[in-house]
Amino acid sequence: MATKHPIPQAVPTSKLQNGTRIVLGLFMVLAGIGHLSFQRQTFRAQVPNWVPIGKDTTVLLSGVAEIALGLALLLLKKQRSKAGIALALFYVAVFPGNIAQYLNHRDAFGLNTDGTRLARLFFQPVLIVWALWCTGAIHYFKQKKRMD
Repeated sequence: MATKHPIPQAVPTSKLQNGTRIVLGLFMVLAGIGHLSFQRQTFRAQVPNWVPIGKDTTVLLSGVAEIALGLALLLLKKQRSKAGIALALFYVAVFPGNIAQYLNHRDAFGLNTDGTRLARLFFQPVLIVWALWCTGAIHYFKQKKRMD
């Protein structure tokens, strides 16, 4: 019977992964600050009409979440993979906003044509993979699968 070894808390990452994680973390903090201040109105354009808590509340809460996730990417070395997973799930959760912006023809962030809004939809999976890759979460999943 094989002995199970625990998955290490801090999955090793390369210099490239670390550099891109820092860029992504800073981007998330800046985006979160934008949600709370200078881009608040612009972010409201992405909130679908069906969101029950209101557009402004959604923008504020997502801004706080983005700042927290960005700081987690920057500061939590032992939990970096889990922070990457949380960020990837956040990107999945906000994807309906990107779809709503496209379907409702809402201009924001320089996305002023249906073509640019559609192209943005294809960038969301890139962000998801980036969050998982740069934090070592993909390696974490592989280790976890081997342990099961």
